Amino acid sequence: MKNTTEITGHTLIELGFRSGKWMKEALIHINENNLSEAEMLAYLEPFKLPDPIALLEKAAPFSINIKAENKLEEENVSSVVESMNVLMKTPTLVQGAIMPDACPTGPAGIIPVGGIAVAKNAIHPGMHSADICCSVMLTDFGKTDPKAVLDAAHSITHFGPGGRDRNTQFRFPMDLLAEIEANFFLNDQKSISAARSHLGTQGDGNHFLFVGTSKKTGNTMLVTHHGSRGFGANLFSKGMKVAERFRRELSPDTKKQNAWIPFDTEEGSSYWEALQIIRKWTKKNHEVLHDATLEKLGVTKENRYWNEHNFVFKDGDLFYHAKGATPLDPKFMPDITGPRLIPLNMSEPVLIVEGATTKNNLGFAPHGAGRNMSRTQHRKSKTGTIQEIFNEETKGLDVRFYSKEIDITELPSAYKNATTVRTQMDQYDLGTVIDEVMPYGCIMAGDFKKNAPWRVKREKKRLAKLNKRG
Repeated sequence: MKNTTEITGHTLIELGFRSGKWMKEALIHINENNLSEAEMLAYLEPFKLPDPIALLEKAAPFSINIKAENKLEEENVSSVVESMNVLMKTPTLVQGAIMPDACPTGPAGIIPVGGIAVAKNAIHPGMHSADICCSVMLTDFGKTDPKAVLDAAHSITHFGPGGRDRNTQFRFPMDLLAEIEANFFLNDQKSISAARSHLGTQGDGNHFLFVGTSKKTGNTMLVTHHGSRGFGANLFSKGMKVAERFRRELSPDTKKQNAWIPFDTEEGSSYWEALQIIRKWTKKNHEVLHDATLEKLGVTKENRYWNEHNFVFKDGDLFYHAKGATPLDPKFMPDITGPRLIPLNMSEPVLIVEGATTKNNLGFAPHGAGRNMSRTQHRKSKTGTIQEIFNEETKGLDVRFYSKEIDITELPSAYKNATTVRTQMDQYDLGTVIDEVMPYGCIMAGDFKKNAPWRVKREKKRLAKLNKRG
């Protein structure tokens, strides 16, 4: 029997179909051809969504490579384990792990820093976060004076929000630009502009430029720590939107932050390719700073290696989401050139490590020292003036803030006890230390909101223009 009343979107929704762009065209076809109910249902069959994928009844297994040493750490570890118990009920996840530097990053169910979540055929943008490919690179400067390296690097690097102006931008690799323009997720003016202007910049927060000497050789080492800046953040925003669309269709009960993009879709393969391009850009972001410092000093590098610790790593149909975890297994790094780097805090050495994959570490090590408390809690816990706290915690070190404003939430006391992290690395077989970069000094962003150099420069230009007019 043919339909005698007009079919509307509400009709289709009542039949169990979800609204979408397809619905307008479908309604026109159904009504213009006056389809019977049987004909209509046959026509709509391709648009029928599968039954929603339910959360796992029991959390997928995860190993706990962390132990509380005091009351503050007990609260931290408890929060991390609780969050993992909720997270690991996400339908795509098959196993996970938490590292000794683990700390919560939000409500229960959000992957913690120091967390690893392994998904089958799925990429979860929320599990690598906006700071895609946060990573560390080391260059060996031989017997060059550490102060000379720090001074040269200070004159070249750039901390704080925003990017470089056209006069100070590094030359952008044309082959990388071609890859960006060929990718659906990256080919837009906002992303390309960020890729160009943010090249050679380090951001803020816990990102740093560290200079020290090898405990083994005495050589001077430059270590940088930063991620993909605005270029990666733009990809993250797009990825979360696409993942949310899939979440609504596939698994509405899954937390929004844990939404995923199925790898076996066009969006999934394109997003994976975009991640690899972000990785190339971030490695180049380290290289331009290291190479410019070498060139300024007239020095040839003796060695160089790097590793990311905030990324998604693929092994067959498994995707390892490491939210602040250092890959040990060579299968995760196609361009591996040396051991891995684990920074702790500005007064502690950067650890150079190697290690084997085990059942409990899943092929990963910690990425640093982590935090036991928020920045606000840390500020409240300190007594004395900012300068007094700085002097006490950086004694004997050349510690600089790019903005010339001290950020006490990046001082050593803001982080977990480094000795505890190293002890637990040994206890849980999370990598073997083969050398240490003993600290000489470092540069961090500091409180850039007050008087960052780029702000001061901009204000001077503004005042100069006003004076000219007056």
